[in-house]
Amino acid sequence: MPRLVIAGLSGGAGKTLVSLGLLMSAQRRGVRVGAFKKGPDYIDAAWLSWAAGSPAHNLDSFLMGLDGVVASFTLNCLPGALNVIEGNRGLYDGFDARGTHSTAELAKALGAPVVLVLDATKVTRTAAAMVLGCQRLDPGVKMVGVILNQVSGPRHEKVLREAIETTCEIPVLGAIPRISNTILPERHLGLVVPEDYPGREALRATLEELVEGRLEFEKIWSLSCEAPNLELPAKPRPGLSDGMGLKIGYLRDSAFTFYYPENLDALSVAGAELVPISALSATSLPEDLDALYMGGGFPEMHGEVLAANTTFLASVRRAAERGLPIYAECGGLMLLARAILWQGRRYSMAGVLPLEVEVSASPQGHGYTELCVDTENAFFPVGSILRGHEFHYSGILPGTELPRAACGVRRGVGCGGGRDGMVVGNVWASYTHLHALATPEWAAGVLHAARSFALRGVGALRS
Repeated sequence: MPRLVIAGLSGGAGKTLVSLGLLMSAQRRGVRVGAFKKGPDYIDAAWLSWAAGSPAHNLDSFLMGLDGVVASFTLNCLPGALNVIEGNRGLYDGFDARGTHSTAELAKALGAPVVLVLDATKVTRTAAAMVLGCQRLDPGVKMVGVILNQVSGPRHEKVLREAIETTCEIPVLGAIPRISNTILPERHLGLVVPEDYPGREALRATLEELVEGRLEFEKIWSLSCEAPNLELPAKPRPGLSDGMGLKIGYLRDSAFTFYYPENLDALSVAGAELVPISALSATSLPEDLDALYMGGGFPEMHGEVLAANTTFLASVRRAAERGLPIYAECGGLMLLARAILWQGRRYSMAGVLPLEVEVSASPQGHGYTELCVDTENAFFPVGSILRGHEFHYSGILPGTELPRAACGVRRGVGCGGGRDGMVVGNVWASYTHLHALATPEWAAGVLHAARSFALRGVGALRS
C-alpha cells in the first residue's frame, strides 16, 4: 500500500496545493491514486475527492482511535496506488501540548513516510533549522523529504536546497514558485467547496501547470513504495436486514455538501435505499421516505434560492409534523429554523424549529465535541456518549424559548447553554457532526428511527 503523509509546519503552508498537484501528477503518469484527509475536515476532503476522482476519506484518531484510523485506511486505500494523506495544521500540532492526535501520530500509526511542505517566504538557512527540529522532536516520525513552497527564484531555491540537504540529510523533492495570490478559492470557512466553484477545470489546468516539472514525482513515488506493509483487518459483515426496505433521503446540492462517505455507506450497506434530494430545486420531499438526513454546508450562501423554494420548505415542515425522522447537522439545523440572518438580510426557512439563526463574521463553535445523551429522542439511547466536531459561524439568536435538547455538552459549544441536539417530535438538530466509523450508534439510530416510522405504515416499507 504505497502511501505518503503531506505535512506542514502550520496551517496555510501549502499542503492542500501540493496534495492536489501530486494526485494529478500521478494520474497523468498512469498511477492510480487514493486520497485521505487527517482530521474532521469536509472542504479539503471535497477538493481531494475532486482531484482523485473518487471519495477522499477522513482519518481522525480523536474520533476513531488509532486502531479505527488504521482499519479505515486499510479498508479504503488502493493497493498498488499512490495513497496521499493530507495532514492538518502543523506536523506536531494536536489535542494538547504533547501533540496527541497530531498528524505525526497519525503517520506513525500508519507507518507512512512524511513529506514536509515548507513555506519558504523570506527564509533561507533557517528553513534547515525548522526541518531539523521536526526531525529531532520525534525520531519515530519517518520524514523522507521536503517540498518548498513560495520560492522566489532560482537563487533562493539553490540556497534552500543546499542548506536543507546538507544539514538535514534528506532530499528536497520539489520547489513551487511564489504566486501573488492563492489559486485555491476561499471564503469564510476556508476553501470554497468544489460544487460552488465554476472554474474547476481552469483551476485543474493551473494546478497541473504549477506543479508539472517542479515535483520530483519518480522520487516521491519511490519513497511512497518504501512504506511497510499493513495488516488488513477483517471486513465486518454488514447486517443487511437492518435497512432492507427502508428509503432514506438526504439533501445533496451545492448548499448541502458536508457528508462523510462512511456515513452514507453505513446506511447503504445495511440495505437502505438512499435518495439524494436538492433543497434548491426539488419542489417537495418524496412522500415515501422513511427518514431524512440533512447534512451541513453553506445554506446562507444560497439563502435567496432556498427561501424562494417555499413548496419544498413547506413539505419539510409537513414531514416533520407527521413524524418523519429527520436527522439534521449544522446546515441542516439552519434549514429547519424559522429564518437565517446573514449580511443584513433575512431568509425564511422551514420553521420546524421555533428559532432563528444568525451567521457571524467569526466562528461561534470550532473544534471537537463530546455530548452525553440525557433526554429521550428518536435516534440515541439515553446514556450514549457521542464524540464529534463542530465548525459553525452561525448561532441561535437569543430571546426565543428553545425546544428541549437531548444532550449535555461536555466539550464544545453546541447549540449554546451547555446543550446540543434539539428535539422536536422525531427531529434531531445539532451543531455537532458525527462520523459513522467513530460513532456506530449513529447509523443504528437512523435505521432504527426509520424502521419505527415505516412500521407505522406511513413510509416506504410495506411488510
